[in-house]
Amino acid sequence: MKLNTIKYALLSILGLAILTACNNDDDMMDPIAMAICDDGIMNGTETGVDCGGSCEPCIMALDFSGSFTQVDHMGRPGINTVLGYDMEGQPSVKDAQNRTIPSEMGATFQAGYEARLEQYYDVYANLLGIDPEALNYENNILGLDAATLTGYLASDVLEISPNLPTTYFNPGTDFDNDGRILVPDGDEVALTGRTLTDDVIDVSLILLFGGTEGDRFDGSDKDMDGNPDTPRLTSDGVSLTATVSASFPYVGNPE
Repeated sequence: MKLNTIKYALLSILGLAILTACNNDDDMMDPIAMAICDDGIMNGTETGVDCGGSCEPCIMALDFSGSFTQVDHMGRPGINTVLGYDMEGQPSVKDAQNRTIPSEMGATFQAGYEARLEQYYDVYANLLGIDPEALNYENNILGLDAATLTGYLASDVLEISPNLPTTYFNPGTDFDNDGRILVPDGDEVALTGRTLTDDVIDVSLILLFGGTEGDRFDGSDKDMDGNPDTPRLTSDGVSLTATVSASFPYVGNPE
């Protein structure tokens, strides 16, 4: 009797072991537990059908339904920030311009931009102890007067010229080799595009405050008395430090 009991007990243990092994095998092959990246089923660690988790990342389809609001332009970085100003009835001209289509920007914002530019010259005149009426914008290195320049800048788009060198402006370029660099003589190449090494903020400041030679308000000590004779308005003082290569993605890691 005892031998039969022991025999049945051993058979029961062996049966349980077989069932456990089978269960483990089934778990290992459970398609829900495993991410199978080409079976058309979302399983395992997948976050979508055959994607996400341990599979390739999911590519979300773009949803273009609904209503969208245009919130920003970056054709000319910094221009809207410098020359945008508040008008009666508008919380922010900067925001208003960002919502305006480019073809309407010039007519809408040029006058305000020009008025704002003149206000800057008045502020600098007061700092220098000069009558504001005696200190005004003068035609810049491109030969543009205030109305033409501000009308040009009010359209926040980046022009591209396929027949000229791509540059925001390179003040060291003398294409006709006449020895004149910052004097507008018809050979300037400017605002024909933008390269990764163009210092667009400095160029913009030079166009606004540099005058005919580009150095009108450069903060230099022209009389050599150890003190700057004018405010430094033609540069933000920040140099370009990015490493630029000739292959994609062109710009190196942030420094």
